[in-house]
Amino acid sequence: MIVLVMNAGSSSLKYQLYNMEDESVLAQGRVERIGMDDSILTHEPTGGIEVNRVSEILDHNEAVRKMINMLTHREHGVLKSIDEIKAVGHRVVHGGESFKQSTLVTVEVKKEIRRLFDLAPLHNPPAMMGITAVELNLPDVPQAVVFDTAFHQSMPMETFLYPIPMVLYRRHKIRRYGFHGTSHNYVSKLAAQKLGKPLKELKIVTCHIGNGASCTAILNGESFDTSMGLTPLEGLMMGTRSGDLDPAIVPFTMNKEELTLNEVNSMLNKHSGLMAISGISSDMREIVTAMDDGDKHAKLAFDMYTYRLRKYIGAYAAGMNGLDAVVFTAGVGENSVAVRKAVCEQLTFLGIELDAERNEERSKEVRYISKDGSRVSVLVVPTNEELLIARDTYELVKE
Repeated sequence: MIVLVMNAGSSSLKYQLYNMEDESVLAQGRVERIGMDDSILTHEPTGGIEVNRVSEILDHNEAVRKMINMLTHREHGVLKSIDEIKAVGHRVVHGGESFKQSTLVTVEVKKEIRRLFDLAPLHNPPAMMGITAVELNLPDVPQAVVFDTAFHQSMPMETFLYPIPMVLYRRHKIRRYGFHGTSHNYVSKLAAQKLGKPLKELKIVTCHIGNGASCTAILNGESFDTSMGLTPLEGLMMGTRSGDLDPAIVPFTMNKEELTLNEVNSMLNKHSGLMAISGISSDMREIVTAMDDGDKHAKLAFDMYTYRLRKYIGAYAAGMNGLDAVVFTAGVGENSVAVRKAVCEQLTFLGIELDAERNEERSKEVRYISKDGSRVSVLVVPTNEELLIARDTYELVKE
């Protein structure tokens, strides 16, 4: 079965095409700058040459049509006909309390995703545009939606509720939802396989750290607590997001700087984090390079970032009353030797013993970076959210 996986943004569309018989990627690509006259379509067939096309692409409907044309292109395509696509899976950021697992797209499901627009105004509307575009271009192909929040729906009330008036939860569902759930779910399963133990018997902290970042405490195979909250702003210090802060900072800053609500929201989401403290970049690679060259602001940003990550790992070990493994994943987690070293070398009280040589290794495989005798195992597990979306879509359609 051929499954197409899509991730639609407000002005972008990423895709991967899978053959589910062996879970191989047939092609992948992206459409950028949707809505402009110089939109860019990048298409890469597996084993083939990357193709770039610049043209006017006014909306997601046209982006999907161009994508299909490229997938079936006589020279660069990998399909003889669009009829070979048997299902389409979509990443949807917010499922609220309505969706505890992936589901097929129906009229009712679409209505509920629209109702959740208020909880994810930057993410859910583009996802719906992607779903609608597929309906127009592949009207007979079943679609599935896989939610970033679904994995975290197992959290107990004591971890997902905020200590504010309960009426706000009852009326508006203000609570912790968490994100990156697809990634946390995927890497925890691979970590358990590597450890050779049932996931339901383990206490794991998974660290999905890229430009956006979150930690999740996984207890007995389920999300017990996670660092992102009602929105992806809460939790760890990130590339351009502040993470945790005193909520009184918002009205205080608005008053002192005469900022609007939109301006302070932009400040916390787009002009904070590593970028704000270093003054040079939101990219951890550039931060580390500048730090090694003696840049004090880059060093401060790095120290703040790794300190906050250590705090969450320690807090979640306390919350679960134990810890069997720490998992690093996503762009920074998989590639930053310096971040993993700074975090692990200050968690020896938990029983973590980092192996310096293993930590230096570059690999796309699941691997240990802790010493053989370490009481708590530390692993690097490359994430693959698209594959999990393809798997969920396949299982739903197969049924």
